Amino acid sequence: MAGGMNKKFVSFHLLIAFLAFFLSACSSTSVIDQVKFGVWASEKNLWDEAVFRWKKALLANPNSVAAHNNLAVAFEKKGLVDDALKEYEAALKLEPDNSYVKSNYQNCKENSQPPKKEKEGKKDNNEKK
Repeated sequence: MAGGMNKKFVSFHLLIAFLAFFLSACSSTSVIDQVKFGVWASEKNLWDEAVFRWKKALLANPNSVAAHNNLAVAFEKKGLVDDALKEYEAALKLEPDNSYVKSNYQNCKENSQPPKKEKEGKKDNNEKK
């Protein structure tokens, strides 16, 4: 469980780094303002507000990789993994080599998989011998 929390912590920080690095890719001041407002809301754990802002940014610029990525992170935080994966995929379609989005996407996929079962034949550590 701690590993999953670490990955989410890393994803959130990748979001902030991604925003700082790619904010200039947004096409207008309105989009930039919405993305920034969304980041502010996410830092306050106001995920519904963040989702609203990043959706609004995408209405103004559907090609905003930052807005798609950030929306995906918000969906992850809200437990909407399928929606998160779709947003990461949309961002990767726009920028397939974007390392921030790739990392977040991979972490989301890994965190959404059920825990692996131990191979049969191995004894449980709690089992009496």
